[in-house]
Amino acid sequence: MARGPQAVLDASVMRILFITSSRIGDAVISCGILERLRLEHPRARFTVACGVVAAGVFARMPGLEELIVFEKEGFDLHWLRLWPRLVKRVWNQVVDVRGSGISLFLAAGRRKILKGGRRPGRRYEQLGAAMGFSPAPLPVAWTAPEDEAKAAALLGDGPVIGLGPTANWAGKIWPPERFVAVYQALLAQFPGARVAVFAGPGGQERALAAPVLAALPGAIDLVGNLTLAEVAACLRRCTIFIGNDSGLMHIAAAAGAPTLGLFGRSRADEYAPAGLRTAVAIAPGPAGAAPMEGLAVETVIAAARELLCA
Repeated sequence: MARGPQAVLDASVMRILFITSSRIGDAVISCGILERLRLEHPRARFTVACGVVAAGVFARMPGLEELIVFEKEGFDLHWLRLWPRLVKRVWNQVVDVRGSGISLFLAAGRRKILKGGRRPGRRYEQLGAAMGFSPAPLPVAWTAPEDEAKAAALLGDGPVIGLGPTANWAGKIWPPERFVAVYQALLAQFPGARVAVFAGPGGQERALAAPVLAALPGAIDLVGNLTLAEVAACLRRCTIFIGNDSGLMHIAAAAGAPTLGLFGRSRADEYAPAGLRTAVAIAPGPAGAAPMEGLAVETVIAAARELLCA
């Protein structure tokens, strides 16, 4: 039987399939190993399969041939719907960050099925070790010149303090008035610094950010009106970003902004921001189970000042 043109490996074009998360934060964390693969294979063409919400993380990736998005469904039905979109091609390499095992049913020259689930240790280091990369590559944030130009127009010159007062779960959220207090304290170190408030799209994110915006009427409102690449470009221009454990926190660190992540009911030992200049402030109490209300303003101010002096 004759075989289709994509049913055999094309020696002239290397194609790599990368299956990653449906969440922004986990997708950003996986970008470190993806960028390492891209640098090792600069002429390869990449297909990335990810959740709808995380798609913007990869929109500006060099070498991206196709971005396949899927909606997460119960009983793992999304994998069954994804498989027909992937099976028509023979892949030189498949990397499955989700540990779904879908690559076992795809024609591939090489497969890397990385273990999923929660376990001790920094997630980006786990991914790097599973790929055999030492040291583990830090996450990256890809942007285009037009994203950087928009960020310059929005933030202008001078110091900008970025605040991320939202998260996908109420247990991760630090009280909004404390973000305001930290910004006001840092003004003594950066007189005239403006504040930019970041949050995702949708009414819930807007509502969570509203108290901070109301208390800081001159703030740059970056709530839900930017692409993820534009968000990364704006975060890159921040003097410091202070935010709850969220996708925005991970984007800030990947973009290179000095990033202070606030933790209480999530584990900093697994999901602390990974970047060149990062720090955490952790609420007192059991790891991953401490109420955010226990994290004092003074603790966050001290951590921010230490990070800025690093």
